[in-house]
Amino acid sequence: MRRCRAVTEVPALTAWVLTDGKAGDELQALSIAEALGLEAEIRRVKPRPPFSWFMPFGPIDPRERPGAGQSPLAPPFPDIAIASGRRAVPYLRLVKHASGGRTYTVFLKDPRTGPGIADFIWAPSYDRITGPNVLKTLTSPHRITPDRLARARHRPDPRLAALPEPRVAVLVGGDSRHHLFTEDDIARFGDRLSALAAGGATLMMTASRRTPAALRRRLANLAQAEGGFLWDGAGDNPYLDILALADGVVVTADSFNMVGEAAATGVPVLIYEPSGGHPKLAVFLDALKAKGIVHPFEGRLEGTPYKPLNSTFDIATAIAQGVASHRRALGLDRTPRGPERH
Repeated sequence: MRRCRAVTEVPALTAWVLTDGKAGDELQALSIAEALGLEAEIRRVKPRPPFSWFMPFGPIDPRERPGAGQSPLAPPFPDIAIASGRRAVPYLRLVKHASGGRTYTVFLKDPRTGPGIADFIWAPSYDRITGPNVLKTLTSPHRITPDRLARARHRPDPRLAALPEPRVAVLVGGDSRHHLFTEDDIARFGDRLSALAAGGATLMMTASRRTPAALRRRLANLAQAEGGFLWDGAGDNPYLDILALADGVVVTADSFNMVGEAAATGVPVLIYEPSGGHPKLAVFLDALKAKGIVHPFEGRLEGTPYKPLNSTFDIATAIAQGVASHRRALGLDRTPRGPERH
């Protein structure tokens, strides 16, 4: 197994995470900063119309220029800026220029403006962007590391520790731009979860803010009837513990991130696809199926263990190497040694 642990014997570099506040974008950027051993400062941009209409092209909202009050770009500029989301593109470009080129800029996912927008770009393998500064991997960066999973298994959430085996994590998303949970989808998904529980599996379920109310009620009824667990929003979300204790993972296909996090466990991942879909999702899932990681969810456990898939280490290592080269070229002393492989 691999984990990301940055080891450095020099003072830490400064870092910004630059997004418009979208949870998925911010989480990926924070995951990379953490893998590099950086304490990143979160900077959120909030461009107004008409400036937001033309992003990722066009200028930033002048109200958020570096010299303006409450600007998300207020200096001093960082050593590293990690950005994600189309609204962050013009702001990352400005940071590079305003820092005199000193800030090493990273953009996560396809910026839609070509590879020249940043010093380093990570994109999922199904995106079209290419370039000498572009790294593409199958799964996205996240915080589900082998170290954290091991610690959670050693001291699990008491709400989960006593649940009988086999235990199955159920990660439920919701309606999105490309997916919709219809009444039929909710009934079908609920029936398959019921069949899984009837077969002897204990369900450890967690829903998201996007989960429709009808689906949430079905999950709650299922937890009560079968003696499983559903995180109802009370206390800390035991998401990591749920993954750590799972003998299998059921995940809805509306979230690339959740599927990628499930693939980091090394246990079979069972996919439920609600109505809708996207060509990129099909490519993504087909690649994971070819590796024997994911299987369609038909109401039963399927598949065998595999080597956990976690791309975060590879992304962080490439960035660390890029930062080191960049700082050497500028004659700067402090450079990260990068993550160690374990």
